[in-house]
Amino acid sequence: MSEENTPSSGILNDAQISDLFSDNRLASERTLDDDQIQPASLDLRLGKYAWRVRASFLPGKDALVQDKLDRFSLHKIDLSQGAVLETGCVYIVPLLESFDLPDTISASANPKSSTGRLDIFTRVIADRAQQFDMVPAGYRGPLYLEISPRTFPIVARTGSRLSQIRFRTGESVLNKDELLALHKAETLVAAEEPNIDQRGIAMSIDLTGDKDGLVGYRGKRHTGVVDVDKKAACEVLDYWEPIYNRGSRDIVLDPDEFYILVSREAVHVPPDYAAEMVPFDPLVGEFRVHYAGFFDPGFGHVAAGGAGARAVLEVRSHEVPFILEHGQIVGRLVYENMLHRPKALYGADLKSNYQAQGLKLSKHFK
Repeated sequence: MSEENTPSSGILNDAQISDLFSDNRLASERTLDDDQIQPASLDLRLGKYAWRVRASFLPGKDALVQDKLDRFSLHKIDLSQGAVLETGCVYIVPLLESFDLPDTISASANPKSSTGRLDIFTRVIADRAQQFDMVPAGYRGPLYLEISPRTFPIVARTGSRLSQIRFRTGESVLNKDELLALHKAETLVAAEEPNIDQRGIAMSIDLTGDKDGLVGYRGKRHTGVVDVDKKAACEVLDYWEPIYNRGSRDIVLDPDEFYILVSREAVHVPPDYAAEMVPFDPLVGEFRVHYAGFFDPGFGHVAAGGAGARAVLEVRSHEVPFILEHGQIVGRLVYENMLHRPKALYGADLKSNYQAQGLKLSKHFK
């Protein structure tokens, strides 16, 4: 992207995030990890303590998160040596990173891919916030992470990275015409007839399975713990029940069970853009793709080793059993402009866990 074509609104890249630290707009209580700054986002790290709380909350426009912790916390947990966070419980953890954002830059957060694939519900909370995962332009203060493991108990510690945050100026989401033009030029999704409208590109479910007929996994209950910082440490079958295609190309989602499935479409995010999966309209069925997710510049990009990559979907049914059929729309992919192309693309210059992926569990499983 040439300088004269550089958009005035968009997502900040890795170099610009680094500059925010240099300018003391972002700060951390300890030195950044080498790979903490991603192509279009910053990984956020857990601080020294976690507070078990009675229930999730938002501080509201006139309150600090600490005010609510003083009212609702049950006990304080030291994370310095690692601690078990139990399923069904809600924890609030101050993060090592804090902000002093310029008036022109806002931010939004999402769980990291591996966090979503472990069914760990996380949301970033800022002081005086009235919504989760959103940090307004000009925000100055600490950040906190709400953590609620849903399927597996986890071990987490100071420095664990469960959430990530993007910084942006202005409104940078591509509209329908811009998406259609970009898809024509770059092939954003490999599909016969891509479903593109003002809400983004539709993503549908693949229930045909791989060469062995494997279509997905359902999380088991009453498992051992998962250490969020250890790769390839857990046996798949100790935590997951494989699901196979038996000829029907559909699946019954049991209420409050957690499923890992995969998109029918292969996704491509060109280097000058970033994407995000947003949940589909819940009025179409009693299910949802449980976690929204960031797709970095270069995801599925040929030059970055991708050649298109499937989107792994974390799916949960609510209230009633629901039949999900092959090709059913489960989410939409929204694209945004980058202010500048990142120095490092997803997959090409990083040890990216999920480039060129198909159906794939989180990095914690062998």
